[in-house]
Amino acid sequence: MMAIVYAILSAFFAALTSILAKIGIDGVNSNLATAIRTTVVLFMAWFVAYVVGSQGEIAHLSRKNWIFLILSGLATGASWLFYYRAIQMGEVHKVTAIDKLSVVLTFLMAFLFLQETPNVKSVVGCILITLGCAAMIL
Repeated sequence: MMAIVYAILSAFFAALTSILAKIGIDGVNSNLATAIRTTVVLFMAWFVAYVVGSQGEIAHLSRKNWIFLILSGLATGASWLFYYRAIQMGEVHKVTAIDKLSVVLTFLMAFLFLQETPNVKSVVGCILITLGCAAMIL
């Protein structure tokens, strides 16, 4: 149940991020804006890690943990750089609709790389998300 609450909060703050970013990026290079945002996220993440006391676990990370967390960070950075450039150039509601196709891509990648089992509801959901995104951008 808490995972759903956290997911809803994530969606809310992601939406708020898009609106605040679109306002804040006016007249600013999108790469600089991403660097500022990333710096804030960096400090916030380390602050939370210290508050909950998890910073000590860093010594226990495996090589695999490091490699995949670094790769994930690089993917996040690329996503943010492209996202900020896109919202600077286009309408934020269209950009976020396209960005939400990440749900469909994640579904496909989870099936291919993580051997997660798709079910009919998930496939139908992905089709509906794709159709909904297409409807919003056309």
